[in-house]
Amino acid sequence: MALSAPQIPRWFNSVKLRSLINAAQLTKRFTRPGRTLLHGFSAQPQMSPDNCFLQWGFKTYKTSSLWNSSQTTSSSSQENNSAQSTLLPSMNEQSEKTQKIPSFDSEVFLEELDDLPPLSPMQPISEEEAIQIIAAPPLPPSSFTLRDYVDHSETLQKLVLLGVDLSKIEKHPDAANLLLRLDFEEDIKQILLFLKDVGIEDNQLGAFLTKNYAIFSEDLENMKTRVAYLHSKNFSKADVAQMVRKAPFLLNFSVERLDNRLGFFQKELQLSVKKTRDLVVRLPRLLTGSLEPVKENMKVYHLELGFKHNEIQHMITKIPKILTANKRKLTETFDYVHNVMSIPHHIIVKFPQFLNRNYRI
Repeated sequence: MALSAPQIPRWFNSVKLRSLINAAQLTKRFTRPGRTLLHGFSAQPQMSPDNCFLQWGFKTYKTSSLWNSSQTTSSSSQENNSAQSTLLPSMNEQSEKTQKIPSFDSEVFLEELDDLPPLSPMQPISEEEAIQIIAAPPLPPSSFTLRDYVDHSETLQKLVLLGVDLSKIEKHPDAANLLLRLDFEEDIKQILLFLKDVGIEDNQLGAFLTKNYAIFSEDLENMKTRVAYLHSKNFSKADVAQMVRKAPFLLNFSVERLDNRLGFFQKELQLSVKKTRDLVVRLPRLLTGSLEPVKENMKVYHLELGFKHNEIQHMITKIPKILTANKRKLTETFDYVHNVMSIPHHIIVKFPQFLNRNYRI
């Protein structure tokens, strides 16, 4: 395990302190007259004529022995010589012991390295260390495509797996910003489970969410209330599922708006409750689209094309789509069928498909 440059001084200080503690413990265990053992960085002893010094590493420790001088001069000198031989080992013995003393430079324990404190984020590093750092590319502050964010967003990744076409959503900046702020587990998962409960199949979720990405900004409880309202109007579960698939924005409209739309078609077309329900099941965008084309076409059928009210009612219940047809295209088609092909009104009423066809005029 290699040490970085900033960690070496801290390791050196810790080893230095540990060596001093070990030395103190050894002096307590091995106390003998005239001899002291030290565990240090260097083991070369140094002697002086008057005193006996053993210098190990950075510290010099002094030991001396006082002997009783009551004996004679000859015996005192002999005992002193013997004492010196006992007190200080020979240089050969001392060098042998020196070789046995372990060096801290060669014994580096992994446990000690693991105990070192972590480097601070503000710790300066060398140029060599800086070159070895590999950083991920930052997110662009703004972009014209969601492709730059897919690798960094779990939400976008899972939406892609569901089949959502992000290339269409990114054309609407507000929608793209909404998706980037959402969390899949907290904001999207519950809505997906709700849609599955309504009747949207797994293979239909991608197309549905591509069209109605705004559903993620809707309150889940409000959408449940709207579904419950449709059930209260005797729309079956299969009816609601079909309506939501054909008109993805249906769940975005409030209960009040849905109720007003149903009342409008029932009153203007003078339809029964059952026929009104069947009409919007077959063409649910009548509940979500604008009413202006519908009102305009009602006037065209009656004033310009000459159909009676009951005839208009009959044609609409058979082909609901003619209610939202383009006005210019509708008048051109009727002119060709009625004036060129000479088909009378009662035949057109019986087969309103004539008005839903493309003719080369």
